[in-house]
Amino acid sequence: MKNKIVINLKKYKTIIFDCDGVILNSNKIKTEGFFETVKEFSFDSAQELTNYHQTNGGISRYKKFDFYIKNIAPKYNLINSDISLEKLLEKYKLFIKEKLIDCEICPYLSSFKLKTNTSNWIVISGSDQNELREVFAIKNISNKFEGGIFGSPDTKEFIIEREISKNNIKFPALFIGDSKYDYKAATDYNIDFLFMTCWTDLKEWEKFVNDYDINFITNLGQIA
Repeated sequence: MKNKIVINLKKYKTIIFDCDGVILNSNKIKTEGFFETVKEFSFDSAQELTNYHQTNGGISRYKKFDFYIKNIAPKYNLINSDISLEKLLEKYKLFIKEKLIDCEICPYLSSFKLKTNTSNWIVISGSDQNELREVFAIKNISNKFEGGIFGSPDTKEFIIEREISKNNIKFPALFIGDSKYDYKAATDYNIDFLFMTCWTDLKEWEKFVNDYDINFITNLGQIA
């Protein structure tokens, strides 16, 4: 499949980035975190949660663990286990935090910033907002995103609509993501979308970008 890289970066007033799989090579960390958080209750239920997570990339951990409690745990007779949303979120956070601090940053981030120096950069992620800001500060990349770093528990749609209303997202705008949810959130608000493939955990991403005729790149270094 041939990459489609026909993009005039200079026209964009705003560039929105997903985090996991775009800025940070963290998708595998998140997947492992979901499995490890619930495997003590049931190996099979942990595998089902992992599958749900990968199928629904970009959706917050709040919604995924809520889905586990309401839809997966009862199937395995785990409704009487010591499972609560608060405990699952805390266990997950403890598992992934140190790994996120150590994970790889997109090596083309600085050079891409130079190519888009007239654009306002914003992060809109399914990751926890406070955790995201802390990790970015430790990794010393917060200052690249002058438009702000935003995440859950707010949904991507809520954040996009809010930032448009505040004139923080100006058009034309571009969203760079690696999930079906990123694509939907962007197109629902008439934001151009670019799919990044190198770290995505969407198993059939080739079919997805082909079916919807989506521009895609392997990494940010491919855009001239």
